[in-house]
Amino acid sequence: MIIEKAEGVLEKYALCNHCLGRLFAGLGKGDNEKRGVAIRFVLNMEREARGLKPFEEPEECALCMSIFERIGEVVDLVIQKAREVEFESFLVGSRFPEEILEKEKRITGEFGLKHWESVNREFNREVGKRVEQALKKPVDKHNPDIVFIVDPYAMKIELQVKPLFIYGRYRKLVRGIPQTPFKGYRESVASIICRPFSRATGGRCIFHGAGREDIDVRMLGNGRPFILEIKSPRKRKINLDEISEKINRSGKVEVLDIRFSTREEMESILTANHRKIYEAIVYVEEGVDERDVRKVERTLTGALIQQKTPVRVLKRRADIIRERRVYLAEGKLIDKNHFRLKLLTDGGLYIKELISGDGGRTVPSVSSILGKRTWCEALDVLEILDSDEPQAYFWVKTL
Repeated sequence: MIIEKAEGVLEKYALCNHCLGRLFAGLGKGDNEKRGVAIRFVLNMEREARGLKPFEEPEECALCMSIFERIGEVVDLVIQKAREVEFESFLVGSRFPEEILEKEKRITGEFGLKHWESVNREFNREVGKRVEQALKKPVDKHNPDIVFIVDPYAMKIELQVKPLFIYGRYRKLVRGIPQTPFKGYRESVASIICRPFSRATGGRCIFHGAGREDIDVRMLGNGRPFILEIKSPRKRKINLDEISEKINRSGKVEVLDIRFSTREEMESILTANHRKIYEAIVYVEEGVDERDVRKVERTLTGALIQQKTPVRVLKRRADIIRERRVYLAEGKLIDKNHFRLKLLTDGGLYIKELISGDGGRTVPSVSSILGKRTWCEALDVLEILDSDEPQAYFWVKTL
């Protein structure tokens, strides 16, 4: 049936050997061009025996317009484009005109062909093989560093570059810096960290933090996890230690544990709800003594906090009630109006409002426990815990 169907196709459509062989790509071994040559050869022998004219390969294919004859030009363009970026693996894709793809489907449907391969798939493979040989870099069908998107008829190449993902933790050593760019502030944690990475890679750096702290809050201890997503990097081989040193010289932000990461790890880190250890300086307007401090410790340790969205963030957060737990509270008297409060809590608990009560929107609060006006004068995040293991309770006692 192969020869009969091939004859029917060629009687109606003048196809090149690539397109003829591709109609039967799932049968036998070898590439499509050789398959097409073999089918045409056998078919023409039979036609000669019947006294019929042979089907010569046309000067221009009625399906692909003989684009396979220009593969050498395409490969040269791809190699030239490859000089723009640094990569270890690649893939070739293509954009064929819709009319060609539709015509191919029409031919295969008209003749009931079941073992065909699409023109763009063969084209991508053939270009990929030659580029692989020329660049000595492998084709990666699953996770390539770059993808060359070829428009074979316009002879244009588009580059799709896989983002770089970089994991780290940051310590914010000073107050008065937002985590991400904010109106009225010249710099941010994100800009201080991203700037040297953008320069090193030639890409656009996007900062993703695992939560955030207020502008006036320091992030100390083991640092807050973050992921950098660097889009369209021109360089992938970068010295993470050197970049870390440049960031740390700022005196405002330090980065720790910098390493390459993945999109999957980014999603995991950003969706995790990390427990945190805080230290606050609490001001009590009517005065405070040791008994008050002990009362706050006893009441808050193990307490389930009902917290409505704080008034200060209502414009950008939904007005809902959150339930968060305080696992441990420890206080130390400083003077007649101040005490130091250390807390181990669930992530997502607003600590300033836990202290002030936010007009009754947070229950219980330090203010409601003491029956006095209280507020937070200074707040630091001491640790962000990567697990809920029991040693965290001991940890807060040692800080």
